Amino acid sequence: MTGKQVEQPKQPQRWSMAWTAPVLALLLAGCGTSLSSLNLLDSNKATNDAPAESGGVGNLNNDDLDCPAVQVRTGAATLMIGGGGKPDEPAALNLRYQGTIIRYARECHINAGVMTMRVGIEGRVITGPAGGPGKVDVPLRMAVVQEGVAPKAIVSKFTIVPVEITSAVDRVTFTHIEEGVTFPIPSPASLLDNYVVYIGFDTLAAQQQNRKPAARKRR
Repeated sequence: MTGKQVEQPKQPQRWSMAWTAPVLALLLAGCGTSLSSLNLLDSNKATNDAPAESGGVGNLNNDDLDCPAVQVRTGAATLMIGGGGKPDEPAALNLRYQGTIIRYARECHINAGVMTMRVGIEGRVITGPAGGPGKVDVPLRMAVVQEGVAPKAIVSKFTIVPVEITSAVDRVTFTHIEEGVTFPIPSPASLLDNYVVYIGFDTLAAQQQNRKPAARKRR
């Protein structure tokens, strides 16, 4: 992974949970912006990479476990960057850049009772009325949540994806693949049916990361 993983909160954040788009097969490459070298095929079933072990998850057939579905969180599907260059909710005329998620995919592998996911995201950044050439840092959040009466965060990763805008009026496609989304298979394994991978833009985490430490007072 080339993206920086800066935090893994143990509790779910304030994102509402809803379906917004179907899962599509996606051509992605590494963790960069090329679509030419890696074919990430969306897979509903987990692949068991380990030999069967008596009494463990290793003896499950590939058809026994589904790969958790991917959903875009409501309210986290659009990135708005205003005239000040800060992710917020600017007036339309002050809008510099707007980002959207357009496609996503995932695949799963099981080894020694641990599931490892590769989750790919393809998005687009376009220039607004106040926009122009420059660099845009796209803040992406990816969180595996066990749904239920009390949703439980299993793993969460935050990544900044740099996007270069080269002209005053432009739209640039970016891609990102998170390679190391790992977590133990729950017991019983049927609980895996309640696992969902939520993706979206996390502007709050981006603001917190860019916030400089307060200067110490001199005595």
